[in-house]
Amino acid sequence: MLAQCSNDIENLNENEKSFTDVPGEPLMTNGQRDLVDQLVNTSVNFNVFRLFAQQWSEATYVDEARYNITTRSIPRRHWNVMYVDVIKDMNEAALRISAQEVLNVSPAQFEEDSAIKANKLAIIEIQTVLAYQILVDTFGDIPYSEALDIDIINPSYDDDMAIYMDLISRINSALDNLNTTYDSFGAQDLIYNGDTASWLTLGNSIKMRMAMRIADVNPDLAQTLVSDVEDNIIVSNDQNAILQYQATTPNTNPIWVDLVQSNRKDFVPADTFVNALNGLDDPRSDVFFSDPVEGEYLGGPYGSTVQYANFSHIGAPFYEPDLPGDIFDAAEGNFLLAEAAARGFISGDAADFYETAITASMEYWGVSADDIAAYLAQNDVAYDSADGEFRQKIGVQKWIALYNRGFEAWTEYRRLGYPILEAPEGSEFNAVPKRFTYPVVERTLNEPGYTAAASAIGGDELDTAIFWDVE
Repeated sequence: MLAQCSNDIENLNENEKSFTDVPGEPLMTNGQRDLVDQLVNTSVNFNVFRLFAQQWSEATYVDEARYNITTRSIPRRHWNVMYVDVIKDMNEAALRISAQEVLNVSPAQFEEDSAIKANKLAIIEIQTVLAYQILVDTFGDIPYSEALDIDIINPSYDDDMAIYMDLISRINSALDNLNTTYDSFGAQDLIYNGDTASWLTLGNSIKMRMAMRIADVNPDLAQTLVSDVEDNIIVSNDQNAILQYQATTPNTNPIWVDLVQSNRKDFVPADTFVNALNGLDDPRSDVFFSDPVEGEYLGGPYGSTVQYANFSHIGAPFYEPDLPGDIFDAAEGNFLLAEAAARGFISGDAADFYETAITASMEYWGVSADDIAAYLAQNDVAYDSADGEFRQKIGVQKWIALYNRGFEAWTEYRRLGYPILEAPEGSEFNAVPKRFTYPVVERTLNEPGYTAAASAIGGDELDTAIFWDVE
C-alpha cells in the first residue's frame, strides 16, 4: 500500500494532457507570429516606433513621445521579445528540425524530404537574421556570438558592424540552401504558406536592405550585395511579406487590440506627419486619417497633451482586426532600388524606381490611378523638381510610405537624415533618438557585458549612433 501511494504521489506532477516535446515547425510559427506582432504593435509597453518617427503622437500620456523609454521598460520588452520569443524559438526550431531523421525511402522521396528539411532551416535562418538585424538597428552592439549559449550567464556584446558582416554571410548561406523546386513549412508558415520562391525573394530583399544600411560606411560591399539581388527583390504588392491577421481574437492585428479592444483613445496622428501630407495634397490622407477639422485634417502637436476630440484621428483601416501585418513591401523595395541607382550602384533611372515606389504604396492603400498621376506630377513630388538631393527626395517619400511600419520609418529617418524632425517641447532629450538605451536590467544582471558595450559604442545614450548612422 505504501509503495502504491508513493507512485501515485510521484505521478501527480505529470500533466498527461500537455505535450512533453514540441516539434520544430510550430516553434517556427510561434516565433514568426511574435516577430510580426512586435513590429506591428502600438502598445507603448512594447513599441514606440510610430512615435519616434513622429507619425503618431499621444493624446493624454506623452512620456514616450517625449522620449522617456525607461518608465515602462520599453527597451527591455523589445529586447525580450526579440531574443526570447523570436530568436530563441527560431533556434530551438532549427535544432529540432535538424535532428529529424529522413526516413529510409525511395531515392526520389529521400531527395524531396532532404530538400524540404533544408528549406525549412534556410527559412528559419532568414528570419533569425532579420531579428538580429532589428536588434542591431535598435541598440547597436548586442549579445550575439554568446547570446544563445545557456552555459554563459553573462554574454559579451559583439560589435554592431561585425554582427552585420556575419549576418550577411548567414543570409548568403541561407539563400544558397533554398531549393525552390520543393516546398517547406506549408500552412505552418504564416507569411508565404511555405512557398520557397517567395522566401528567396524576401531573403534577397532583406539582403538588399542591409546593403543599403551600410552604403555610407562600406559602399564597395554594399554595391556588391546589391548587384547580387537587384533582379529578385520585392517590387510588386503581390510579393509583399505580410501576415494576414484574422477578424476574431486571439488572431487579430495588435493595432486593433490597442485601438479598439482596449477602448482607449491614446493616439492621434502627429501634426508633423499630417502637415507634410496636407502640404503635398497626398491622397493617402483619406486612408491614414479620419475626422477632418473644419475641412482639413488636423494633427495633434507632437509630444503635447491634447484633447482627443479636437483633432483628426487614425484612419478607418487601422481599426480593422484583420489589417495585414507588413514586414517588407513593394514600396520599400523600389525605394531601395531608387537609392541604389542614385548612388550609382546599379543602372537604371532613380526617378523611375522612385515613382514606382510611390505608386506601389498608393495602390496598396487603394488610391486611384488618376490621383496617383496627379500626385506624381506635382513639382514638390516629382523626382527632378522635388527639394534636395536623393537623400531628401527619397527620405521624405519613404517616410510617408512607411506609415504603417514604424520601425522602418524611424530607422530610415536615422539613416537618410530626412525628413527634418525636431524634439518636442518638454522632451527629456533634445533630438529624435538615434537608438534605444540598453535595458536597465542589463546593468545589474550583466554588468561586465553592459559596461564594455556602453564604452565601445561611445556611451549608452539615446544620441549614440548605430555604426551605419553617419549623417
